[in-house]
Amino acid sequence: MPTHDRQRALAMILALATLAAGCGEESPPAEGPSAGGPFTTKIGIEMVRIPAGAFVMGSGEGEDDETPPHEVRLDAFLMDTCEVTQVSYQALMGRNPSKASDGGAMRPVEQVDWLAAVTYCNMRSIREGLAPCYNLETLACDFTGDGYRLPTEAEWEYACRAGSMAAYAFGPNTSRLGDYAWFSDNASKTTHAVGQKRPNAWGLYDMHGNVAEWCHDVYDKTAYDRHAEHNPRGPAEGDERVLRGGSWRTSADACRASARASETPRFADACFGSDAYGFRCVRRALPPPDGG
Repeated sequence: MPTHDRQRALAMILALATLAAGCGEESPPAEGPSAGGPFTTKIGIEMVRIPAGAFVMGSGEGEDDETPPHEVRLDAFLMDTCEVTQVSYQALMGRNPSKASDGGAMRPVEQVDWLAAVTYCNMRSIREGLAPCYNLETLACDFTGDGYRLPTEAEWEYACRAGSMAAYAFGPNTSRLGDYAWFSDNASKTTHAVGQKRPNAWGLYDMHGNVAEWCHDVYDKTAYDRHAEHNPRGPAEGDERVLRGGSWRTSADACRASARASETPRFADACFGSDAYGFRCVRRALPPPDGG
């Protein structure tokens, strides 16, 4: 089944499950690529297990805030294969804030600020019987919980690269970016349905382009100087949150795996860039059945 048809079917399942009085039990296979690749959550959203590992985060050839390149280690985690769609967001939140909403149910939701994204994470956790990660009063996140949250900046870049150390997941050549991404050269000034371009090596779609994706981390242009070696997170305080991946309105350069952007967690101006901002969710992964 083509990706867009599969995602449309999953969206219909999500909408029905959300409106139903009760939900069935989630029954993913053993979580991981070695156990069959993507699996479907209780409410019908496709995720994949990102394996634990180490990589060199950042770049010595990009902007100043991408330096210094540094090796970090990450635990395994689960990540949505696609950006959160408009139909998924509306099913849980009761509204669709997207500007490009006409006929765009399978487009990524946009005009979503950071607080709305973490609220969706909590709602999705509750719907699946998991403990919400975010305290919406303090904005603190419980990383030990089993609920949904936004990826850390390190998790996002690691997942985007999928083992590649080139500027893009598929290599250094920007001539191939159109095969993997909707960006300023091919997007016709709007978002597009998720999952239409090629996925990276770990089965993740639209990691380059379409909408820029909120990360959990507070933005600091010098954060890499103080990163922990294991599961690094951003500073405890700051005025902006990180966005990654570029979008339909950005250049090829802004779609690089290491490129960083930021925005205030609450939009001061609903017209300022918000129709290019979306997100995807992650969860803590359980160890594979064989203990590996």
